[in-house]
Amino acid sequence: MRELRIQAVGAQGDGIAEGSFVPLTLPGELITAEMTGNRGELVEVLEPSADRVTPPCPHFGVCGGCAFQHWDAQPYLEWKREQVRFQLAREGVETEVLPTFASPPASRRRVALHARGGKGGARLGFKERRSWNLARIETCPVSNPKLVAAFPGLARLAAPFLEHPKSAPTLHVTLTATGLDIDVTGVEAKSGGLSADARVRAAMIAGENDFARVTMAGEMIYMARQPMVKLGPAIVSLPAGSFLQAVPQAEKAMVEFAVEAAQGASRIVDLFSGVGTFTFRLAEIGSVYAADSSAPAIAALKGALGTASGLKAITAEARDLTRRPVLSTELNKIDVAVLDPPRAGAYEQHVEIAKSKVARVVGVSCNPATFARDAKILIDAGFRLERVLPVDQFLWSPHIELVGVFSR
Repeated sequence: MRELRIQAVGAQGDGIAEGSFVPLTLPGELITAEMTGNRGELVEVLEPSADRVTPPCPHFGVCGGCAFQHWDAQPYLEWKREQVRFQLAREGVETEVLPTFASPPASRRRVALHARGGKGGARLGFKERRSWNLARIETCPVSNPKLVAAFPGLARLAAPFLEHPKSAPTLHVTLTATGLDIDVTGVEAKSGGLSADARVRAAMIAGENDFARVTMAGEMIYMARQPMVKLGPAIVSLPAGSFLQAVPQAEKAMVEFAVEAAQGASRIVDLFSGVGTFTFRLAEIGSVYAADSSAPAIAALKGALGTASGLKAITAEARDLTRRPVLSTELNKIDVAVLDPPRAGAYEQHVEIAKSKVARVVGVSCNPATFARDAKILIDAGFRLERVLPVDQFLWSPHIELVGVFSR
């Protein structure tokens, strides 16, 4: 056991002291920790930080879902802002980094719950911190109360999917306007998959709990109602297992930031568009070409066109933007490009934008490191990164989203 003085908090949320990493600690604290190599487990806080607060969740410290419930809101949000500055500085990029947008508690509409078998039936929860073990949860101050209220029913639903001993189901649960949409992954398939009896039991439990839809890796198990979400003026039918921003308030902040930056544009591209999170609001400004690698997402976007009036023209295409990015020659007549790529970023697409005549770019990212890397491509081509908005979509986690605006 060692006594350590914490100096800072690292990118993964661990306190850093003398080259050692100890989770659940804060800068300035004197602690004791059990060390294994350069990583430790907190034993006792001898001198707490003035920024230490009482965590609101009884599962905090065991559940791996949150890392920062013990940190007061203002320094926590400022730390996220500094992480964005740090990643940009690594690429030699300087800009205005705005105060972090804070998602409120009880706002998550999408969670991934892991299931394990047991004598008392299926156990449901999140993985423990730095472990594959399951932390069984009964409440979650991050999640929408409607999701929390459904935990007992979701545990019952998980039981049929544990039919095979090698199955380790994950329930991807999304709260939609028409009810809960659940896509189950991690079911053993080599032995023939889920039996007919297990499918029937899952469907019966889904009906008893009034779930909207249950699918298994996209395959239909049960549907009472089509899961629907409102994106700007449009009503979209969600494909099974479809991506959706986790927090409506964070989604609204990012979309409004992008829409403000796109004002005055006549022709816009929305790349990595998904089901149209940005598309429909951008189409209130100008005509939009939307592209995404997911054919079901693009089909859903097209299917929603008739639900909204007063929009400029929207065309949409299923297109792998990594292997087949929109070329500079295709972009030369575009005024604004909006990109929301996956964590790996969009290196190939940024190269094409850099060669084009596009005047303004709005970059949305869930990874400040790849955002900074791709930003450098645009800056080297004559763009200026005007400002960046950090977004705390995943409350009390090290995860940071952001939106940045570039102009020639």
